[in-house]
Amino acid sequence: MFSKRVQALSPSLTIAISTLAKELKDEGKDILSFSAGEPDFGTPKAIKEEAINAIKSGYTQYTAVPGIVELRQAIADKLLRENNLEYKPSQIVVSNGAKHSLFNLFSALIDEGDEVIIPAPYWVTYPELVLYCGGKPVIIDTNDMTNFKITPEQLKGAITPRTKMLILTSPSNPTGSVYTKQELQALADVLKGTDILVASDEIYEKLVFNGAKFTSAASISHDMFQRTITINGLSKSVAMTGWRMGYLASPNDELISVINKLQSQSTSNINSVTQKASILALDGTVDNEIEQMRRAFEGRAKEAADLINEIPGISVVEPQGAFYLFVNIKDVSNDSIEFCKELLRETGVAVVPGIGFGSEGYFRFSYATDMPTIREGIRRIALFVAKRRLGED
Repeated sequence: MFSKRVQALSPSLTIAISTLAKELKDEGKDILSFSAGEPDFGTPKAIKEEAINAIKSGYTQYTAVPGIVELRQAIADKLLRENNLEYKPSQIVVSNGAKHSLFNLFSALIDEGDEVIIPAPYWVTYPELVLYCGGKPVIIDTNDMTNFKITPEQLKGAITPRTKMLILTSPSNPTGSVYTKQELQALADVLKGTDILVASDEIYEKLVFNGAKFTSAASISHDMFQRTITINGLSKSVAMTGWRMGYLASPNDELISVINKLQSQSTSNINSVTQKASILALDGTVDNEIEQMRRAFEGRAKEAADLINEIPGISVVEPQGAFYLFVNIKDVSNDSIEFCKELLRETGVAVVPGIGFGSEGYFRFSYATDMPTIREGIRRIALFVAKRRLGED
């Protein structure tokens, strides 16, 4: 009855844990959830007011499929100003979140049997979208010993005649790792002389810590600019998850045309009110609020990582960006699903199994919540881990 494409999709472990957490909460249990993939800050006031003004002025009709020109110009200005990337508004497509941008991109490019290189740990959606489009995910494993970043040697070893694309994510969900300019250059050198495209997911670019500097993959060289599709949005950096605004940019006019055609036959334009409000999120108007949020996450990352690393048996690399800890539990459990389910049932702490991100022996802990809640959650984790280790002894 159902299509093979849909049947090939795996259910999200993030949703599975969230569902179990909700069931336990409905039973009256004290649940602390660290599974969220969204900031706990509100959308800046100026953006909300701009949306209200758009509604009051009657700006509620269809727009051009790839977004209004003013918004695409604001994106182009932002990419030039902050990332040293020069695109024309016609080389930008605005979609319903960065996930939609990725869906459009993969749908436009991936054919049956095409290989897509994905470093692990990865965001759960990458391999699922590749499989949905008929492609083959080629996973490169990393770990905390290498700060969860692939090497040029690993990339070179994964390339075959069927390789169509490499997915890069910096800062990373779920690890918070950030590629340096030198590391990106080394990967770019491997790709020289090939036809391999790069999908660079930069959704967390504003959330970097401890002196780390964000570098856009397409800015490395002219060669990288030509092969890279830059994907970004406002969900994470401007706390606009529910507004559903993402975008992609590419100098390949033919690719942009194909994506426009696809979007015209699926969702058409994103909602007009979000488009108007998004311009303020890109032009510097709310930069102070973005910086306040970044500083809050930076402080939480440091304290949360220190507290985790005080727990015998588990450890974490302090993240350089995003708002997640990817915690190593290999000395305690080799089954992250079982570990996370038992942690939730026994302590009321909800975290996401590492296997969902392609890396067994870890869990993802989101610190997108207040510090008292984070401290209490880690205290419960410490008691749970101590109990398991005592049982093993």
